Amino acid sequence: MRALVTGGAGFIGSHLVDGLLGEGHEVRVLDCLEPQVHGPSRKAPDYLNRNAELVIGDVRDRETVSRALDGVEAVFHHAAAVGVAQSMYEIERYVSANSLGAAILLEEIVKRRAGIRKVVVASSMSVYGEGAYRDENGKSVAPRPRPLAQLERHAWELEDAQGHPLTPIPTPESKPVDPTSVYAVTKLDHEQLFLVTGAAYSIPTVALRYFNTYGPRQALSNPYTGLLAIVCSQLMNHNRPLVFEDGLQRRDFVHVSDVVRANILALNSNAANGKAYNVGSGRAATVLEVIKRVSDRLRAVEMPEVSGRYRAGDIRHCFADISCIQADLGFAPQMTLTEGIADLMPWIQSQQSTDNVRAALENLKERVLIH
Repeated sequence: MRALVTGGAGFIGSHLVDGLLGEGHEVRVLDCLEPQVHGPSRKAPDYLNRNAELVIGDVRDRETVSRALDGVEAVFHHAAAVGVAQSMYEIERYVSANSLGAAILLEEIVKRRAGIRKVVVASSMSVYGEGAYRDENGKSVAPRPRPLAQLERHAWELEDAQGHPLTPIPTPESKPVDPTSVYAVTKLDHEQLFLVTGAAYSIPTVALRYFNTYGPRQALSNPYTGLLAIVCSQLMNHNRPLVFEDGLQRRDFVHVSDVVRANILALNSNAANGKAYNVGSGRAATVLEVIKRVSDRLRAVEMPEVSGRYRAGDIRHCFADISCIQADLGFAPQMTLTEGIADLMPWIQSQQSTDNVRAALENLKERVLIH
């Protein structure tokens, strides 16, 4: 099968390219080589598989998209501007790159629908906003974001309307979506635009809600990339990792190899068509726990700086219930967090990185997005 991977020169996309080629598919990559990710030279990264055809261009350029789709039977859409914090002040860029880009790609897919056998779109756990919780009576609840007055008194945990604590539980796909950032809104656009269009035109389409993906090839100098890459960059530059709130926020960290596996399962399964699935490890870890694991591996002595501050758009806890994708697709994560961090280290130690986190935080402070 001939597949197109948009954003295929990026972190997750490039691993997917390798996985598809390994399965015997022909692969074409469409990527704009975003300078924030690939550097100002906009040069294709050395890790991009040379057995894939590379088309350099933007998903908002209809002519380029049309050329990239020529003869394609499967589309994996990963091209997107990423980062919760940056999306809160670069609103136009995020909406244009993500939502408009998705719309243009979809219109061109529809024109070729007779030859398209599968479309898989990268969504995000951010569409949920806060994860799922249960109250003191054991009832599952989907809480609203924490009110400003609560955050100002540094009461970080979720509460019900009476002020009673809520307990975080694995978040299933049935939990109502409630995005709390511009980035999250655009990822929900991705998911819904693709599923609605696929249903209308009988194009088999699947949305995958990635949780916190990590692994080799993350851009270490991009301060808006994933947590593990940011922490590694700070530690490699002998800076203390900056932690918001108290560092006890719980997340689901899934290795990129497992994300690739989920994509290939979705490609090969008719049971997945028309559905959105969580893609995670099914386990939760706190931010401080992850920092300690990385610090131990790097033999770093810098202790995290727990700031007690909070950012607009942040959530408290969200980790995946993966029972649906396990049941429907046979997905089973194969990389534990311990194994995954060990796998990440050779990449980290081979890279030169600039710690741009403090400069990014100043941008947020100027816009009153950190409190």
